[in-house]
Amino acid sequence: MDYGKVVRPQVASMNPYTPGTTVSQAKTKYGLSSVVKLSSNENPLGTSPLAAAAVAAVDDLNIYVDDDHLELRRRLAEPYGLGVEHVLVGHGSNDVVRTLFSAFVAPGDEVVVADPTFSLFPKDAVLFGGVPVKVPLRDGVHDLDAMRAAVTARTRMVVVVDPNNPTSTRVERDAFARFAQALPDGVILMLDQAYREYMPPGSVEGTDWVKERPATIVLRTHSKLYGLAALRFGYALGDPELLSYAQRVRIPFGVSRPAEVAALAALDDHDFVRRSLDTNEAGKAMLYPALADLGLHVYASAANFLAVAVPGTANDAYEAMLRRGIVTRSGDALGMPGRLRITIGTAEQNALVVAALRSLVAAAA
Repeated sequence: MDYGKVVRPQVASMNPYTPGTTVSQAKTKYGLSSVVKLSSNENPLGTSPLAAAAVAAVDDLNIYVDDDHLELRRRLAEPYGLGVEHVLVGHGSNDVVRTLFSAFVAPGDEVVVADPTFSLFPKDAVLFGGVPVKVPLRDGVHDLDAMRAAVTARTRMVVVVDPNNPTSTRVERDAFARFAQALPDGVILMLDQAYREYMPPGSVEGTDWVKERPATIVLRTHSKLYGLAALRFGYALGDPELLSYAQRVRIPFGVSRPAEVAALAALDDHDFVRRSLDTNEAGKAMLYPALADLGLHVYASAANFLAVAVPGTANDAYEAMLRRGIVTRSGDALGMPGRLRITIGTAEQNALVVAALRSLVAAAA
């Protein structure tokens, strides 16, 4: 049977998402006994202990979770002066993005995105018949002026990923304010802030724009700072009326009971949050000068990872790092040729990264 006749054209033209190399794959490929995984921007300290304990105590897995998640949504909204009606939860922020696109993007609608940025946004635009309008970064940062100029009468949504993945860069608060204020009222502004907790003071706070500009949606996740990537929990903050349409199409019971209790407990784990942020800042303080000494350019990071320029091709550098037992992400797969995306790890892990990169530079000399 010719399945091409029954598959939607948008799906037939897509490539599957390719995740980074796993630890077991790296060990098998090069016969390694020890591997450091710094490819997916996971928390190098592991999982919030309070969250782990909460999951271990779950004993009602035979019962459907309360799908309203009122207490969790209240806790997520409260720090920003918002209410439960401002929160949409899902099975990771990827699930929330898919829900939002299914509610708001129709065939022919344009979705303005940076290039490169998180690949899910242009992919979901295509999936729902939309047209991704890609605007190149400028010096690794969203070119907000060019993105505003790309808005037309057909634009349904503009996506800003701040900090941007894969470059780790952030937009300036004043520039973002001018950009947001200049967007037409009927255009949805989606602000993906998966790494918001890592950003320095004075950065854009998306929830301010939920209050000031109703057609704004902010995305957050517990996968990074709280170390809950495997449990999959993400959420959106937005105007209640706008999110009410997304509530109509979201998958029922999309947030599992373990994810719910872990997400709630993690919000109280202030010690783990402090240690995680301190580890990240210490990593930057060590890596920036070390990479500069090697002559390797790195964008100023507002997240928990670095986009590092490497000698030769990104794929070759990725393989060379992998042979040394360090899993990174090749920029060739992320629209960022000539760079590796490397998670900031512990002091020991960061030292291994510097030593491996020093060998790459020496070999290229």
